[in-house]
Amino acid sequence: MLKSIDPLLNADVLHALRAMGHGDDLVLCDTNFPADSVAKQTVLGKMLRIDADSARVARAVLSVMPLDTFVDKPAGRMEMVGKPNEIPPVQAEVQAEIDKAEGRSWPMASHERFAFYDLAKKAYCVIMTGELRGYGCFVFKKGVIIQKQS
Repeated sequence: MLKSIDPLLNADVLHALRAMGHGDDLVLCDTNFPADSVAKQTVLGKMLRIDADSARVARAVLSVMPLDTFVDKPAGRMEMVGKPNEIPPVQAEVQAEIDKAEGRSWPMASHERFAFYDLAKKAYCVIMTGELRGYGCFVFKKGVIIQKQS
């Protein structure tokens, strides 16, 4: 255990989050997503795992990783097939975690299923969650932490 570090963030995930740079993408996906095969095509080249629901994993990740303020929509979601504008509960829960972490309402971009797969293959890494509900797939773009000078 570490002080002030969410206990869901295991060593492999913390290493990946620390290694990512500004503008790199991280994918959180549900258990239905082809995480292993997609992750092999990412920068990291292997799948990471946190066995908790999507919202809880998003909270853990966003507790240490800022979203990119240089883009309009630094977070995205996979659209429901045939219902691109519908927001299922799992996505509403993750949106609430984003808004809470960032201290403002910051709506996610939406990506058609196959466009999301293509985006995921170009990501830095993929974290498979324990989410059993469908459409629990998200992409977060890493921002920067600006330290104030004394």
